[in-house]
Amino acid sequence: MRGISGISRRGLLGAGVGAAAAVGIAGCGSGNGDKPGRSGPGKGGDASAQPTTPAPTKDDAKLIGDGSTADTGKQPHQPDTPVPLEPGQTPPQFVIFSWDGAGEVGNGLFPRFLELAKNHDAAMTFFLSGIYLLPESKKNLYRPPNNRVGASDIGYLTDDHIKDTLKYVRQAWLEGHEIGTHFNGHFCGGSGSVGNWTPAQWQSEIDQAMKFVTEWKTNSGWTDLDPLPFDYSKELVGGRTPCLLGQDNLLPTAKRLNWRYDASSPGGRQTWPVKRQGIWDLPLQAVPFPGHSFEVLSMDYNMLANQSKNTTKGMPSRYPGWRKQATDALLGGFDRAYGSNRAPFYIGNHFEQWNGGIYMDAVEDALKGMAGKKDVRLVSFKQFVDWLDVQDPKILAKLRTLEVGQKPAGGWNSFLKAV
Repeated sequence: MRGISGISRRGLLGAGVGAAAAVGIAGCGSGNGDKPGRSGPGKGGDASAQPTTPAPTKDDAKLIGDGSTADTGKQPHQPDTPVPLEPGQTPPQFVIFSWDGAGEVGNGLFPRFLELAKNHDAAMTFFLSGIYLLPESKKNLYRPPNNRVGASDIGYLTDDHIKDTLKYVRQAWLEGHEIGTHFNGHFCGGSGSVGNWTPAQWQSEIDQAMKFVTEWKTNSGWTDLDPLPFDYSKELVGGRTPCLLGQDNLLPTAKRLNWRYDASSPGGRQTWPVKRQGIWDLPLQAVPFPGHSFEVLSMDYNMLANQSKNTTKGMPSRYPGWRKQATDALLGGFDRAYGSNRAPFYIGNHFEQWNGGIYMDAVEDALKGMAGKKDVRLVSFKQFVDWLDVQDPKILAKLRTLEVGQKPAGGWNSFLKAV
């Protein structure tokens, strides 16, 4: 696995959004622990979007394959069926918190944010790295494109941590969260980088990620554990690539697989989204970075790259200021959209303890500062595209005419009533 050197080679290239060519590299890292190279619903105050589906019981489960997964029916804690905006209606402010890697390595961050989400009526997206369910003793089952068999630029988890990850992925889905994919080995540099993969190689990577999730019992021998309570072939409708690389060649494969969105594009602006090759393009966004003239991508890794540069353990005396700066960056991006064009706000994270865990605290502080406000919905990517797909294309097109921070002329009633 790669350690701290991974920041100096990749992360700082896109530290500020001013260097447009480098922005795509800045969102890398899949980190659990302290090293960047190690990884780690229609809700939020809208009464019309409260959960309506009860949690399934074991009797509801229809085992799939070797019993690693099971079809338990409709996912619980989902919002009511979305409806189109009425003419002149103010659009909701959607906020999507997402997590790359989604492995629990004993730092308690997965359950911490599940509890936070529950307390604030939020849904999130967890982009699971497939090899986090593959025991290291079976790593030769992984054949990454353009890399040696069993290679990975993130570490394999211990058996105990795989079991913990299974526990919290299971809990996350039952509590209404989305399980997407962060693929497998997280290759960001050299000839084996995901940025060089062909559509066929992306297909291989996705097939393997699917197998590691759906055959973990065969690979581990842990036949006494409960299955994951979802059919992953139906659940998986989107992902985020390592280091935000390779989207152009991923999209043809994603389209063939009937994926509905991709969250890999870097450096997006806070505007309403478009489709690329029939797939909703939902990028990390540039947000105001307090104290600087440039903006920063809406991900914990990029906050770190602009603060402590090439180390995950900067000067402790600076932690309070950095935490506030990271919090204010997230809230600044939220406030800018909420008070103007209502563009959806996407936030990326890892389960990490960089710089004393200040970025985890910043995410929690920011979520608490957004939750409960009028029209705010803290949703998963999947729930958001459910809403997008029922909207009048003319209304979405009108929303796209609003620039970053631009308020609708004459107010929402006037702006959308004429569509």
